[in-house]
Amino acid sequence: MKYQIIGKNIQVTEGISNAIEKKLSKLDKYFSKDADVTCRAVVRTYKNSAKVEITVSSNNMTFRSEVTDSDLYAAIDLSVDKLKDQLRKIKTQMLRKYGHDGLGKSLVYDEIESSDNEIDPSNIVRTKSYDLDPMTLDEAITRMIAIDHDFFLYLDKEDDKISVVYKRNEGGFGLIQADNEIK
Repeated sequence: MKYQIIGKNIQVTEGISNAIEKKLSKLDKYFSKDADVTCRAVVRTYKNSAKVEITVSSNNMTFRSEVTDSDLYAAIDLSVDKLKDQLRKIKTQMLRKYGHDGLGKSLVYDEIESSDNEIDPSNIVRTKSYDLDPMTLDEAITRMIAIDHDFFLYLDKEDDKISVVYKRNEGGFGLIQADNEIK
């Protein structure tokens, strides 16, 4: 695994770096030896808390966790635990759906324990469909706020892309756009 550790509002000391790398190295067993795996950890400190965001990217999957805690080292532990849980869920889901891992050669599924807390696709409680109205980003944000949702799906008037605007936990908004052409 290749590591990139970034500090925001904090100087990443050798101790912090070693702690993160030691915890993340426990995930090595989940990936094949020849897989190109990169781990990016962003450590932030605030007045009374610390946030750790870890993104692990392999050949064909990306896993991400984000944890805020009053203790930086506890946040690191919780963030790595979250990644392990994600690996377990993916294994269980893929084995039940396809009867095999279905993801290629980057993950070593024999090392991942199955999860009892899997995502059950049959547990969808509501389905909604509607035509996407072309609108600007400002109009989409206004509609999202008006209906008091955390996200809003729309067709961007300027570039004809299917787009999702969402409220970010840290404040402000985010935008996700599909690169697929509309047919």
